[in-house]
Order: sequence, then C-alpha cells, then structure tokens
Amino acid sequence: MTESDMEILLNAGENGAEAPKIVVPIDEDMDTVKSDAPNTVDELAMELATIKQSAKKIAIIGSRNLPITHQQMIETLSTALVMQGNTIITSGGSSGTNAAAIRGAMKANPDKLCVILPQTIGQQPSDVQDQLIGVPNIIEHSDRAMMTLADASRVCNREIIDECNQLICFLSHTSKTLHNAVQYAEEGHKVITVFYLD
Repeated sequence: MTESDMEILLNAGENGAEAPKIVVPIDEDMDTVKSDAPNTVDELAMELATIKQSAKKIAIIGSRNLPITHQQMIETLSTALVMQGNTIITSGGSSGTNAAAIRGAMKANPDKLCVILPQTIGQQPSDVQDQLIGVPNIIEHSDRAMMTLADASRVCNREIIDECNQLICFLSHTSKTLHNAVQYAEEGHKVITVFYLD
C-alpha cells in the first residue's frame, strides 16, 4: 500500500486472533468545506430547522411554456403540499407553472395559497384575473405599475423568495430571469429544488 492510497486497515479478529484485514478507502474531500456551504453554524442550523419544519412556506415559480402533462404534475404537487399543511406562494399566470400551482392549492385549501403579483390585478390579462377569482390572499403592487412586466417580475420573484422557506422552480437552461431567482434563493440559503425542462 502506498501513501497515496489513503487507506485504513481494520482488524476484524476476535479474542486477539488474527483475522482478514478490511481495507476502507478514505475520501480526501471528506474533511473539506465546499464553497457553497453555509458560512456560519447559525446559517447551517437555520437550514436544518427549515428542512425539519412540518409546515413550510413553499414558493413555486417557473416557466409559462409547459406541456399539459407538466402542468398536471405541478398541480398535483401543489395540492399534496397544501394537504400536508404547507402554504404555497406563487405569482399570477394564465398558463404554466404559476397557474398550475394556483389550481392545485385552490383544490386543497385556498387559505393556504398566497399569490404575489408583479403589479396590480387590473394590469393582468383577463384570463389571469379570472383565475384569481376566489383567491383570498393576493398581494398587489400599484407602486410597480410604471415598470415593464419583466422588471416587475424580477422584483416579484425576489419578494416571493424572501417570503418562503423553500423554493421549487421549473425552468429551462435559457431562462435568465428564473436562473437569477434561483441564485438569489441560494444567496438567502433557502432550500431549493430545481426542475429543468430541457
């Protein structure tokens, strides 16, 4: 055995009898801290507490361009998460991820759904306004009325992430706005699940 092998020999014998030796390889990276690891013990404790919580605020955001099968899966996921006692936070949307999350949460318990709009209800297309009928917790932002929808959506995604314990995001590799949202969630040490659609 050479020094570079980094192995430990364990004696498996009983009563001092000689027995076959077991070779256990040692991972050299085992004792290193990755660059994306939390900077402090407090941050790590906060992440562990979030994972252990029985009821969480879970943000679901993502692409508008989804096949119906993906939308059905997101709707089912949203329903199941609410039935477990979680609150779903998302934004408005007539199709795609956000719409599916809204439909799923509304089936299970409308009071466990919070929709944060990038602007006002009046600025949403009529099909989005129709979908939001009956949603009890809607947050509008008239102060963003003069922003472009793209800019207002970026700010809205950050607000949604600030409110949640965990982020679930459905996106493609080319979606810059959603990649920025995931990066923002990473910087905030949120629990993140990302599903790539391409």
